[in-house]
Amino acid sequence: MSIRIYLAEDQGMLRGALAALLALETDFDIVGQAADGESAWREIREAPPDVLVADIEMPNWTGLELAQHVQQADLPTRVLILTTFARPGYLRRALDAGARGYLLKDSPSEDLAAAIRNVHAGGKVIAPELALEAWGQADPLSDRERQVLRLAGEGLSAPDIGERLHLSHGTVRNYLSEAISKLGVSNRIEAYRMARDRGWL
Repeated sequence: MSIRIYLAEDQGMLRGALAALLALETDFDIVGQAADGESAWREIREAPPDVLVADIEMPNWTGLELAQHVQQADLPTRVLILTTFARPGYLRRALDAGARGYLLKDSPSEDLAAAIRNVHAGGKVIAPELALEAWGQADPLSDRERQVLRLAGEGLSAPDIGERLHLSHGTVRNYLSEAISKLGVSNRIEAYRMARDRGWL
């Protein structure tokens, strides 16, 4: 019986290449594709695949947010994160969100196929170069601080962030101040850069 795979990847050329590559495996069936996390979720919750292969950075919802939704909805889908980001912080958050695998995009194609089969069978697959580093410094940010800091790093003002997240201007400023304080930096730009570099966004 074929392993039903859904691909969530925002780069069209890469998504198409992955689909073509995986379709060569006789036991794989590519059942859907999406360029952003929210679109992927709408299709996945209606017809859960066996394995979801998701990038981290995508429009609307990230791959980590998508994995979290799959976990919270208790879907039978196993999540494998496929990313360029060799950041322990991302790995920790992926595992916390219920992902069963975390693989880097520069891995050999046969490693991806093996990882999908392993994850589908109930195993876990973690990029070996990240496995030991993952349990270093813990992510100090709350989910809301992370959302606010991510939008600030994209150049949105506090009022714009408040409008996007349905928060007051003062509440946004409080979240930003708390994030800056936790990270021990002097402003929101430094906070954004540090959090991004460590995989906390």
